Amino acid sequence: MKIYRNIKNFKAKNPVITIGTFDGVHLGHIQIFNKLKKKAKEISGESVVVTFWPHPRFVLGKSPDNIKMINTLDEKIKLIGEQGIDHLVVIRFTKSFAKLSSCDFIEQYLHEKLKVKALIVGYDHHFGKDRDGSFEVLKSCALQYDFSIDKVEPYIVNGEIISSTLIRKAIIEGNIEKANNYLSKKYFFSGKVIDGKKIGRDLGFPTANIQLSENYKLVPACGVYAVEVEIKGKRYPGMLNLGYRPTINSDKTNRSIEVHIINFKGNIYNQDIRVYFYKKIRNEIKFHSLERLKQQLIIDKSVISKYFKLT
Repeated sequence: MKIYRNIKNFKAKNPVITIGTFDGVHLGHIQIFNKLKKKAKEISGESVVVTFWPHPRFVLGKSPDNIKMINTLDEKIKLIGEQGIDHLVVIRFTKSFAKLSSCDFIEQYLHEKLKVKALIVGYDHHFGKDRDGSFEVLKSCALQYDFSIDKVEPYIVNGEIISSTLIRKAIIEGNIEKANNYLSKKYFFSGKVIDGKKIGRDLGFPTANIQLSENYKLVPACGVYAVEVEIKGKRYPGMLNLGYRPTINSDKTNRSIEVHIINFKGNIYNQDIRVYFYKKIRNEIKFHSLERLKQQLIIDKSVISKYFKLT
């Protein structure tokens, strides 16, 4: 997949384009990408995904510091690339860009710069100033600039329309299994292993403390999770605690992310690792003693080992 951060360098044969933020790269997005590739094949063209960065909510939202995304930009680029797309165009989203009407965007970007031959949009797609780009408006623009347009119907699972909003809600609630059912790849985050207080090691459960690579990355609800940890391309099962460690910590603002990697020995301080979430095992609990905490960790490890069929 060719990636363009400068639209002046773009070149493609008979571009078939879709537009969106594509946070999460979920099953609904996959349906759009499949339609995109099919249409490109039909007209001997090439598939093109156009996305925006920063996310419009960062630029136009009332509290941008509180906005969390399923994917970082680098993660989204990688996930879209895995779908067999030919070209990805990343357009810088600014307040001045947000003032463009949908037809102005089509004229200035899709028609003049990208030379669009066909446009594929989702069932509820709106873009442009005040989201004026409804499907009916887009159809009239398509006639004016001589390209075809197709709409992809919603992707429904268990009576729910799959959307980034639905998946964010599931992740925030700790319902990782539901989120994973809707995503193209299991929910994950990346970060650097940093030094910790080593209390886990004293209890017989050494942990890697993780500092996320991006502050805007969405983090699941507090609790203990069955995860896989990717280190230098190899995955290991693990149990991850996400929360405030109430047994040993009274600071309710200091949330930590620490993972015990099962059957792993080695020094990984300052290394970048990736954590894939599989299942929430339990909520975070305050124990009356470290010994009671240790007993619970033994139980947690047994549950997770059985989940991954290690025992």
